[in-house]
Amino acid sequence: MYTLYYAPGSANLLVHLALLEIGAPHTLKRVDLDAGEQRSAAYLAINPNGVVPTLVIDGVPHGEAAALAMLLAERHPEAALAPAPASPLRADYLQWMFYLANSLQPLFRQWFYPGDHLPEGADTIRLAARAGIEKCWSKLDSHLAAHGPYLLGDTFGVVDLYTLMLMRWSRNMPRPATEWPQLAALAARLKARPSWKRVCDAEGLVEWA
Repeated sequence: MYTLYYAPGSANLLVHLALLEIGAPHTLKRVDLDAGEQRSAAYLAINPNGVVPTLVIDGVPHGEAAALAMLLAERHPEAALAPAPASPLRADYLQWMFYLANSLQPLFRQWFYPGDHLPEGADTIRLAARAGIEKCWSKLDSHLAAHGPYLLGDTFGVVDLYTLMLMRWSRNMPRPATEWPQLAALAARLKARPSWKRVCDAEGLVEWA
């Protein structure tokens, strides 16, 4: 049994989707970010960074969405959400997971919270973040055009769920991810999976559902 601390549509979305794809029993505990619950003593006791997600595994809390999704894939190999260590796709899988975690996701932090990075230059930060995000979309779209329909070719997995979450975050940007044709096709393919409807229902997501 897992316990996922979440806020609707936040970085926990990746972990939540992975849990649903695996079919692992889990409970949800909502963290009210608007009320500052993430900064409460009770929450900081399980996640000192004061962010979501937190996933309690065997009674022990852990953080970092990408790491949690990768761990779940390893703990439940029967779900085939990640290539096995000896698979020829393993290197590509790790490469794309770290690309999303290191190159793309941090840019969204700059887009949504530019003042946290440079209070006097928020507009400049947002422009740079948008340019970086769109560059990443172009890279991913080109890769899918050449090697799709999923990031690992014919093999669906957690890296696609990660991409889906980040694509959703772009939905209100001037140029959302779905303006790239291969990414739009990937989003449609993934949103047709039962896990997407279930996660939207569970987290109360109505935009981009």
